[in-house]
Amino acid sequence: MQTVGISPENTTIPQEKYELGKITVVPLSPAIGAEVVGVDISEPLPADIIVAIKQAWHAHLVLLFRDQTLTPEQHIYFSSYFGTPQSPNRTSFTPMTEKYPEIIEVMNVGMEKARLDRSLGNAEAFWHTDMSYKDIPPAASALYALEIPPEGGNTCFCNMYRAYDDLPPDLLAMAQDRTAVHDASRNSAGKLRPGFVDEKDPRKTPGPRHPLVRTHPETGRKALFLGRRPYSYIPGLPVDESEALLNCLWSHAGQEKYAWCHAWKVGDLLLWDNRCAMHRRDPFDAAQRRVLHRTQIAGDRPY
Repeated sequence: MQTVGISPENTTIPQEKYELGKITVVPLSPAIGAEVVGVDISEPLPADIIVAIKQAWHAHLVLLFRDQTLTPEQHIYFSSYFGTPQSPNRTSFTPMTEKYPEIIEVMNVGMEKARLDRSLGNAEAFWHTDMSYKDIPPAASALYALEIPPEGGNTCFCNMYRAYDDLPPDLLAMAQDRTAVHDASRNSAGKLRPGFVDEKDPRKTPGPRHPLVRTHPETGRKALFLGRRPYSYIPGLPVDESEALLNCLWSHAGQEKYAWCHAWKVGDLLLWDNRCAMHRRDPFDAAQRRVLHRTQIAGDRPY
């Protein structure tokens, strides 16, 4: 098994199991995702292990830690290695308890109607970036599985570095230096959020403007930053031209060669980088229980 050195400038993703400092990393696809083996994240980690995990994270964008047993405090503490855990936007999510405002319950059971109206339910959740409808979206998310249905509910990720690197020159020229509006009125399953009007004209879409191409503040690499497709709009373009350009960018970014899907097991924790990866969720049987806890890490304004 090889020992690998990884730096932000090294854009080659190793394809076989390797040692990175004192951790073992197993790539899960050629495009994105890797498992970190043999690390118990319920315990405080030494500084050199944290550095190695961050290096692997920047290389693979999504990290999987299997067979974990975490209390809410341990989940929050692990998340703090990557930034400041933050409370959710309460118009979209409800924290688990007032004691643990940093923990979001991602679940389809035990929720009163007011919270069900805000949930993703059991339907497919389309490709999206978490909370890109905020002026300052979170940098990362850490999702921990407590109860998983026997099938369905997989989470898929796509590599927006690679999507950017592969852009045809004409498409890159059209996207460079442009922004898009990220719809704040609907969640990633397409449900209208409380307090918003069902506006169909994309020119009136509520939400912040973010660059279509953003620079990662830690690696310095450029990535497509598309956020959410429905009701997005590129200011300065006629609606038909905005729709055409967005359709081309989304079609390009959603190719299977940039993606990997994770079939959950109880005890899995996935850590992903919101700044350079999008994700989606497969549907599952509503009669089956699916309960996960999520933390999100405070980010910075895309540029």
